[in-house]
Amino acid sequence: NPTSVLDEQMLKPELQDMDIFVEGMATIVAAHKEVAANYFSDGSIEEACPPLKALLHIMKDGHYEGEGLDSPKVRGLFTRQSMLNSEWYAGRLQSQQMHDIAMWKKHVEYLKNFLQRETHSGVAKRLGVEARLTEAKAELEKVSSKKYLEALVGTLGRQPI
Repeated sequence: NPTSVLDEQMLKPELQDMDIFVEGMATIVAAHKEVAANYFSDGSIEEACPPLKALLHIMKDGHYEGEGLDSPKVRGLFTRQSMLNSEWYAGRLQSQQMHDIAMWKKHVEYLKNFLQRETHSGVAKRLGVEARLTEAKAELEKVSSKKYLEALVGTLGRQPI
């Protein structure tokens, strides 16, 4: 029930006396520090996108590389172009491409093996497996290209693992 957590008095800080307001702000800041510290203690800070990484540093330490929340450098991290130009994002796109290459290699290998089995020749002909193999090889070539990597820009990519 939201009203049990955020009652009318909390939603209108101008009605609180100054001591209660300051205590509430101190509690919020302490909670932010604690939450942010978890990202550092478990190492997941290294996986965070650049603006989130900066924000977590600010929540924990009060600054990011000597800059505060109002810094143009920090604020600039939150733009689309900044994200698209980041190493973090490039890693996601490369991970996606490597995943797609591996997937199409498996498809090509499977279709080749299918065609090599004499017992499957009738089914292979009926299903057009040779044409599918040709298409799979073409798709493998496509996803292996630099042009494909460029075409991924604007997508989420894939979490490198």
